[in-house]
Amino acid sequence: MNRFQEVIGGDQPVLVDFFAEWCGPCKVMAPELKKLVDRMGGRVRVLKVDVDRNPEAAAHYGIQGVPTLILFRQGRQLWRQSGAMTAVQLEQVVAAHTGQ
Repeated sequence: MNRFQEVIGGDQPVLVDFFAEWCGPCKVMAPELKKLVDRMGGRVRVLKVDVDRNPEAAAHYGIQGVPTLILFRQGRQLWRQSGAMTAVQLEQVVAAHTGQ
């Protein structure tokens, strides 16, 4: 969890995807997250957290369902939503909350 805190604590926005291998909508999100990184370059980092392998992180952030996406910057939660989204929608969310 310490490394996780380091990553979300930086100046670069970090979009964390809490997912599970067995989750259908999570599988839909994987290519959308790749598109987001391709579209935004180094302006946002995407971090995937498997809730089954990291139950303490899921519990800490109150993850009730997957996929749940949380946008962090400097350790602060800026935005949160459960459910699948497109890369374009995610880019708009990142831009709206970080000015990028």
